[in-house]
Amino acid sequence: MGILLSLATLAGGILAGLALSVFVIRPLQAARQVERLARRQRDFRRQREQLEAKFIDRASSSGKPRGLRWSDVVFEDEVSYARDRKTGELRALVAIEVCFEAIEGGGMEEVEAVSNVRAATAEFRHDGESWQTDGRVFFNLAPKGLIRYLHTDLESVDRIADAVGVGPKTLGPRAG
Repeated sequence: MGILLSLATLAGGILAGLALSVFVIRPLQAARQVERLARRQRDFRRQREQLEAKFIDRASSSGKPRGLRWSDVVFEDEVSYARDRKTGELRALVAIEVCFEAIEGGGMEEVEAVSNVRAATAEFRHDGESWQTDGRVFFNLAPKGLIRYLHTDLESVDRIADAVGVGPKTLGPRAG
């Protein structure tokens, strides 16, 4: 009888621990994750102008594309957020239109397509402390298309929110 009572007590303790985990701890962790995402999105909106200027500086000084100089960049208002599956870093992806001009002696002076406006996505990343940019640009892909294209590396933040049981509106208003 004593052994049965001990086993019943043990089973009850295990069930109580599981219930605590499912009904208390997980929702608290999900709420913290959503708040962290919302805070980082607000920080991006507040710092966006400086980040865009830094992006232009870094991207234009990269020497890519070869033989071309960045002459103008137009940033769209909408921001798509994604999480890097390997590092967990949050990414802000913004559609841009880029104009180039040929650099004298760069071999592109005679190419008519140089003056064509190019669609691309600018990447910004949150390193856990602050928003940064390396001037990384993905040509010919819109932000959501980039997330689909890099689906093994990136996960939409909206999907993360859905997975923890909250909708994208809970994450805070989007830029734009």
